[in-house]
Amino acid sequence: MTLEEKLAQLYGLWAGASEDGAEVAPHQHDMDCPPSLDELLPSGLGQLTRPFGTVPVDPALGALSLMRTQERIVVANRFGIPAMAHDECLAGFAAWGATTYPVPLSWGAAFDPDLVREMAAAIGRDMRSVGLHQGLAPVLDVVRDARWGRVEETIGEDPYLVGTVGTAYVQGLESAGIVATLKHFAGYSASRGGRNLAPVGMGARERADVILPPFEMAVRESGVRSVMHAYTDTDGVPSAADEDLLTGLLRDTWGFDGTVVADYFGIAFLKTLHRVAPDWGAAASAALIAGVDIELPTVKTFGAPLRDAVAAGKLPESMIDRALRRVLTQKAELGLLDPGWTPVPTALAGVSTRVGGPADGQGLRGTVDLNSPAHRDISRRLAERSVILLHNDGTLPLDRPARIALIGPQADTPTAVLGCYSFPVHVGTQHPDTPAGIELPTLREALTAEFPEAEIVTVPGAGIDSPDTAGFAQAVRAARDADVVVAALGDRAGLFGRGTSGEGCDAEDLALPGVQGQLLDALLDTGTPVVVTLLAGRPYALGRAAGAAGTTALSGAAGAIVQSFFPGQEGAPAVAGVLSGRINPSGRLPVSVPRLPGAQPSTYLAAPLAQVSEVSSIDPSPAFAFGHGLTYTSFAWSGLSGPSGLEPGEPLEIGTDGSVRLSFTVHNTGDRAGTEVVQLYLHDPVASVVQPVQRLIGYLRVPLGPDERAEIGVRVPADLASFTGRDGHRRVEPGDLELRLGASSADVRLTARVRLTGPVRRVDHTRALHAAFTLTPGCENPGAA
Repeated sequence: MTLEEKLAQLYGLWAGASEDGAEVAPHQHDMDCPPSLDELLPSGLGQLTRPFGTVPVDPALGALSLMRTQERIVVANRFGIPAMAHDECLAGFAAWGATTYPVPLSWGAAFDPDLVREMAAAIGRDMRSVGLHQGLAPVLDVVRDARWGRVEETIGEDPYLVGTVGTAYVQGLESAGIVATLKHFAGYSASRGGRNLAPVGMGARERADVILPPFEMAVRESGVRSVMHAYTDTDGVPSAADEDLLTGLLRDTWGFDGTVVADYFGIAFLKTLHRVAPDWGAAASAALIAGVDIELPTVKTFGAPLRDAVAAGKLPESMIDRALRRVLTQKAELGLLDPGWTPVPTALAGVSTRVGGPADGQGLRGTVDLNSPAHRDISRRLAERSVILLHNDGTLPLDRPARIALIGPQADTPTAVLGCYSFPVHVGTQHPDTPAGIELPTLREALTAEFPEAEIVTVPGAGIDSPDTAGFAQAVRAARDADVVVAALGDRAGLFGRGTSGEGCDAEDLALPGVQGQLLDALLDTGTPVVVTLLAGRPYALGRAAGAAGTTALSGAAGAIVQSFFPGQEGAPAVAGVLSGRINPSGRLPVSVPRLPGAQPSTYLAAPLAQVSEVSSIDPSPAFAFGHGLTYTSFAWSGLSGPSGLEPGEPLEIGTDGSVRLSFTVHNTGDRAGTEVVQLYLHDPVASVVQPVQRLIGYLRVPLGPDERAEIGVRVPADLASFTGRDGHRRVEPGDLELRLGASSADVRLTARVRLTGPVRRVDHTRALHAAFTLTPGCENPGAA
């Protein structure tokens, strides 16, 4: 291959599919004027960027447009190499008419990797059916500051939860033949001040023990084939130019052998934002040497600037060959280099797609269904399992109220359930005359269906982020005349300041946007019981509505608080089902809910110095802790035991290379079926470097019928107590530990003391990552080993 042909495989073209099935056209964007397809094709093309996620297009016509473009690409280059086509798939395939699923923060709330894996497989099958090869998900960033606008795209504030759920997503997507992409590698979520694309100031141990473990787990266990670098710099080194990160750690240590793709325009940012490169060629060379293989979304630096750098002797051509080998290997794995490869996707198999043929253009419209009943069922189940009951004084479930006052800006807004990367929000808002393509029942419609005998009075009261309080009076009148108030509050997802949550929509503090907090207080003042429902992308401080730390009700506190993180197209019925009691809630908080709007950054994963103290006037304690969530039944935990012969009160002794086995019983003591989420935390009271007070190392959903018991067994390897020491290496130290079994990080039910004995043991990326749970339903011997 010539140098130009090699380079052509290392960049993409942002090209939206045609709504009439014609070839794709370059997408005009704010960053630069893209080249034409005619200019690029003689040398080939590595990637097609977002053919479905750029403009609304019927899926069948989009598939036809992509197919015709691939035909042209193959004919135009002398090796007949097609392009890989990628799109977004964070909350479902980002295409018009495709199922929208709950956002990743709701995946975390469900604590259900199996269901997330099922969802991702469904997303992947849809993408593959229309000719796509790669999806730009999942986000494995660990939340460090909830003011950051992209919190909704994350799975939570705990690396183990993020790792296990994110790994399941990758497994599902890859099982369908779609290349998953881990992002953003690494540290993007830890930017200072919660600002998007801001510098990161963390130390090496925080990076190693909090930020990197989810990526490490996914690389080891999921079969992931692509990684996207982060925009940010850490301690002055941009991720896109960090050879130690992208090659030394990712490839040489962890053994990753896929492709590293640039976050959109990220290589150019080395010159324009980071200012570590004097020109485009230097930026391209720095990224390529660091380990970035593919420039996205459109060629800017990997074309002529990189060619000129090689010609000038500033970069050896071997570096281009290294990236090319990875790209072509991946295309070969996808079958794109097979002699019998065809650009016809399965969605169009057997259909005449010739120009002017019977299935051309409008004849194909409506023939591809990306929103099947089976997919809607997955979205429904995940939405239902992710709704979190934060607080309840007995107001819920609602007992046949005659009049419900549904008040708030989320009451009658179809897109209130959607995140920033769902198609109707991400693209649809730019095309207001185009229908959403899917049914999006509002909370008003869902409550009407859930309570058919009730009169439902709907009043917006205020906008999401408007300062206008003129609607308060009408809202208060409706509240006083009702049996119960459902306050519909939360966020509007958007991009770069067009919303209150989403990419570039960072918050100054965690007070409810606009005047929603004032509206809530006005509703509480009426004396009518208030049920707060939150359709949001991040947690918010709720003031007096949350009572005293969410445990002891204050005068005028809410009767109940129901939290949902952008639960997708089936989300409003899921919330309504929790209010009626049709659904017994089982969601748990993947992020802490703050007590105060300004006590940030703060996560549960904090060291002793980050806790409340007498020497600071700021109390960072949460109103509702990580892992918290209530149900309409009750559970008793009992009978914690270890190996036979253990003396009561004595610690269990194991070597630093051993493991400990525990068992206990969970009993549903209520009169209805429900799900307990067993959470296992590790507390290390004394270590050679500062440790968080506790951290999650395992969890298990335990569904039980009324009066049903289950024996839970768990084997905990000593490896799970490892951390990064002063020398930069991961180690397991001898000493005392506590294994805390609880219903949340603040609700510990059983505690086992463990003593690790023997020498300090150094471990690496081959260490054990999981505690192994077993569940035996219907046990007759509670707590038996």
